[in-house]
Amino acid sequence: MPFARLASATTPTCHIGLGLAAVGRPGYINLGRERDLPPERSVAALRERTHELLDAAYAQGVRYFDVARSYGRSEEFLAEWLGAHPEVDDVVVGSKWGYTYTADWSTDAERHEVKDHTPATYERQRVETDALLGDRLDLYQIHSVTPDSPALTDAKLHARLAEAAAEGLSIGFSTSGPAQADAIRAALAVTVDGEPLFRTVQSTYNALETSAGPALAEAHDAGLTVIVKEGMANGRLADPHAPAMLKAVAEETSLGCDAVALALVLRQPWAGVVLSGAATATQLASNLHAAVVDLDDDQLARLALVVEEPRAYWERRGQLPWH
Repeated sequence: MPFARLASATTPTCHIGLGLAAVGRPGYINLGRERDLPPERSVAALRERTHELLDAAYAQGVRYFDVARSYGRSEEFLAEWLGAHPEVDDVVVGSKWGYTYTADWSTDAERHEVKDHTPATYERQRVETDALLGDRLDLYQIHSVTPDSPALTDAKLHARLAEAAAEGLSIGFSTSGPAQADAIRAALAVTVDGEPLFRTVQSTYNALETSAGPALAEAHDAGLTVIVKEGMANGRLADPHAPAMLKAVAEETSLGCDAVALALVLRQPWAGVVLSGAATATQLASNLHAAVVDLDDDQLARLALVVEEPRAYWERRGQLPWH
């Protein structure tokens, strides 16, 4: 498992990864993008921003980087950075397939991505990913599995993924939607020749949406590495949008709402890597303070009051506009 490399890391931030969803393309649903990104979101501008973030993350102990075929040019930007830093040989690189980026570097496209979990899409996108990341790719994840995803029952796809695993690539999946727990449990049951197919799971878990927690604990107990995405709830847990209770606890810790929100996730015993989706180096530095936040029982009890019902949370997320 490539994540075994992280086991020997000693920096406080080794369990925090950097996801490039917010900087690999000009449009995304995170709140505050008009403030975080340059007015001209050209390919060159976002390439420069991505490389700045990767430099800062690596310098501060981050060792997992997460991209996807649908994150615009995120794989390309990461591949360029890795190529410029041949001395960096201790990071874990994960990407995802299953969504095709369709916005053509526009912020107002009718559709920004199209989902398809068929073997044909896997074959096409695996070639595309390999052309950019080559042997630097450690983990390939099915993007956004839901309980009705054909990826959970397609034996042909499972066989192809098992072949990739036999060649040394770790196979994982990510989840989304109010039934994440059902998708996780269904994926845990997928086997090929009697062996579990998936080695990692990446799910949304944050102060507002905790419903996947028990299933993620089961995945951890089954030997999967758990990666947590959207720990900031697409900006809803950052100033100025954070709930009043989170702001109060953050003030008590003398750190940002983002650090407290991510610390709440990091303290889960099943959490292997928690992603930062920072769009600026300042945000990243603040996010990384999560590694040193110590929350007491009273603060944890108060933060538990901000949890939303899963369907309400995902409905709200679905209404966030692409900026």
